[in-house]
Amino acid sequence: MMLDDAEGEPVSQTSAFSKRLTHIGNIYQTYLDRFVPHAAARWGLLGFLIVLYVIRIIILPGWYIVTYALGIYLLSLLLAFLTPKVDPAMATADADDEDGPSLPTRQSEEFRPFIRRLPEFKFWLSATKAMLYALLATCFTFTDIPVFWPILVMYFCVLVFVTMKKQIKHMIKYRYVPFTRGKTVYQGKADSN
Repeated sequence: MMLDDAEGEPVSQTSAFSKRLTHIGNIYQTYLDRFVPHAAARWGLLGFLIVLYVIRIIILPGWYIVTYALGIYLLSLLLAFLTPKVDPAMATADADDEDGPSLPTRQSEEFRPFIRRLPEFKFWLSATKAMLYALLATCFTFTDIPVFWPILVMYFCVLVFVTMKKQIKHMIKYRYVPFTRGKTVYQGKADSN
């Protein structure tokens, strides 16, 4: 079936559908762009969604597989957030590579000691989407698969312990800290009279 556009030329339905999807995608991106500078509000929204999810799981017990999958996904996001973009273990082996990070060569360049594999905004966005999907999954009974939940809790705790131990050892070995608070300002000597 063909439709006519403003100039009287035929337009297919797939093209109209594609334009509509593009328009919806642009609106979504506009709202995301407006939300970027409001970090406290973003993380507050994620905290609210987490509390809402926990309350829903406590009131209506079940959805252990959904909760376990959500926990594993959030753990993988956290690990990507804490990991540098260029792994120091691999950077020493590829020191001759031109594409890797380098020290600043001019006065106007800024030295960035830590660049994350997963930026903060993408971490928040992925975690928020995961929480919304998990909340949506708790609305349907077919996602409530019966399982012996204490084994899942024990396995998740062991997994968190092992992966965080490995990550902390990596941080200590290569001497990087994933959290910085702005640029360090050094003060000169005080005048002695």
